[in-house]
Amino acid sequence: MNEKVVMMLNGYDRVDGRNAYKSDIKRLTLGTPKLEENKNMQIAAQIWKNDINGELVLAQELSIHQVFDLIIFLSRTLLYFKEAYRLPLLYDPKKPTVERIGVQGGVLPVEVCIDNQDINEDIKTFAQSLNDLGELIGERQRVLSRILEELECY
Repeated sequence: MNEKVVMMLNGYDRVDGRNAYKSDIKRLTLGTPKLEENKNMQIAAQIWKNDINGELVLAQELSIHQVFDLIIFLSRTLLYFKEAYRLPLLYDPKKPTVERIGVQGGVLPVEVCIDNQDINEDIKTFAQSLNDLGELIGERQRVLSRILEELECY
């Protein structure tokens, strides 16, 4: 199981947000990809859970660039919702694109999903959920911000 794992975070189940102390995610690791779909990448992030026999098994894996893309997507979404209250529906149906973020010669088009037939209700629920999760998200944002500031020094 530890073959080609370089960094690991044990005991994730104790800090897994509102699932803390009852999470089935036990370990996060960084190392050589294990899933065939990620074999062309040098590094992947893995999520490990206990199987029915109590053995750690790989539950999910994302390549490092996908992890960063998720962080970028989430961060831009959080910024959007800081100002979304100014819009009557929390979005503009005529302009659903929040931002087009340039990456790797292409773009990550962050937009409100107007294809969702229930978007008017779902976006309100989503905004409220972000608000409810403020403490959990805020703590992690502060930690991430501090670490990103440290990275800027190198």
